[in-house]
Amino acid sequence: MLGAAPKTPMPPTVRGAALIFCLALLGGYAGAAHAKGNLHRVNHIIIVMQENHSFDNYFGVLPHVPSGPYHAGPCRPSDHTCVDGLACSRSGAALLCTNSNQDDDGSTVVSFHSRNYCPGPDLRHDWPGSHQEANFSTPASTALASPNDGFVRVNDGATLLVPPLVPDGVGQHSPDSAAESPTDDDTMGYYNETDLPFYYGLAQTFAISDRYFSSVIGPTFPNRSYALAATSFGHVTTAEIFPPLAPPPGGYRPITGTIMDLLDDNGVSWTNYFADLPTTAIFRGLDFSHALPLTAFFSIAGPPTCTLPAVSFVDPAFGTNPDLVEFDEHPPSDIRNGQFFVSQVVNAVRSSPCWQDSIIFITWDEHGGFYDHVPPPKARQGGAPSPDGISPGQCADLSNPPTSQEPGGGAQCFVSQIDAASICPDFTSTGPYPAGCATFDQLGFRVPFIAVSPFSRPHYVSHQVADHTSLLALIEKRFLSLDNSGDEDTGRPHLTARDLHAATLEDMFDFNAAPSLHSAVPVAPAPLPNDPGCPFTP
Repeated sequence: MLGAAPKTPMPPTVRGAALIFCLALLGGYAGAAHAKGNLHRVNHIIIVMQENHSFDNYFGVLPHVPSGPYHAGPCRPSDHTCVDGLACSRSGAALLCTNSNQDDDGSTVVSFHSRNYCPGPDLRHDWPGSHQEANFSTPASTALASPNDGFVRVNDGATLLVPPLVPDGVGQHSPDSAAESPTDDDTMGYYNETDLPFYYGLAQTFAISDRYFSSVIGPTFPNRSYALAATSFGHVTTAEIFPPLAPPPGGYRPITGTIMDLLDDNGVSWTNYFADLPTTAIFRGLDFSHALPLTAFFSIAGPPTCTLPAVSFVDPAFGTNPDLVEFDEHPPSDIRNGQFFVSQVVNAVRSSPCWQDSIIFITWDEHGGFYDHVPPPKARQGGAPSPDGISPGQCADLSNPPTSQEPGGGAQCFVSQIDAASICPDFTSTGPYPAGCATFDQLGFRVPFIAVSPFSRPHYVSHQVADHTSLLALIEKRFLSLDNSGDEDTGRPHLTARDLHAATLEDMFDFNAAPSLHSAVPVAPAPLPNDPGCPFTP
């Protein structure tokens, strides 16, 4: 019987092995892992970051695909064919999952197969709402306990934590006044291999991680800021994503800089390919000298030699241009629009001379209010409460030094201050940050993560804790270190304590053998106007 005590004491060696296994599980498999071979065989790193889906929402049933290469957890750190997904079992053709959340009427909502490709309204994923999704009763204490028990109640509006001026999701409906169907709460829905065949095909062919987390328990702007600057320098809301434009060319100016600054300072080429808005404009404002339209990226298949820069940021259409179809997967846009776009990016590289020495990283900026069962772990940043000494809502930057370098003196921080105070009543914008409140010492919820490359270890699952700053750490190690020894203990070039201590994702690769060089890329179905649940109608 599970949980029964052994009849005889464990031998010391068995006890030791069991203890190591349990500590690894509790610690999120945080041990160091390295690639085989020379990282300098990689000459192009391509980052595609979509919007607003959790790991369980997209890949929760990946280990349950019939005849697939993976099996379900719990996963040993050394078992790279194991996926920590939803707890499910098959009953004939049906998949029954037991992960659940309490509803506001006291009933239980269980994870279910969603057939809604345009889920809406947008789920809550703001700073206070996300923390309450992690810990409904004490959202300020998620670092102490994250049972992930508030997803349904937060998105049913059963919370007073709805600060004004926050656009990061509004939830789906008011507290339940009538009976719901088992599939009414989109937050608990998951997609499978029939819904997302291209993503599942990539995940079953190349390397993935089931311990890749967003960088912040919160929305798009702070997470994309970590992905480019290893900090959000106090910001916790997407309401502040559009940067100040004065003085020209504008853009936020973090005290510790951005990855683009490091690349420029070291003569490393980079380009932001975009459809409607380049995300690097958050920091570069109206300076588009490193920005090119997506058509320029897709032209790489023609020339006989690779024309990509060392680092490419490939952005989807975010829905800001009414003349473009949105394909960032942000609800309520069609998830198959995004999948088709990503397939075009992957196929462009796969059919070009760039393939042989490139890595394509595909991930999502944050969970978007969708359920995930894994508690967000502590951030690796040397034990500091924040990576740069700046606390939530106490924004600081170089917009107007030295005043702007003081707590609360940074540009455009008003809504972040409201959000910070909503789960931290003792918060002030300039005083000492309250010790008992949520800060930047915890990663966000898990998001899907796929590494597509000739160097990818085939059908491999990494269990090493990583976040968006791991992408920065790998870029720094490959392009800014003199050799392959740019680990944290050697002081590789970095921005903050977060990217300095971040895992570099190298366990996902074999640079000697290039075992996936000839792997085929799956086909993505074209999105249809009448995809299930599409278009969303309020």
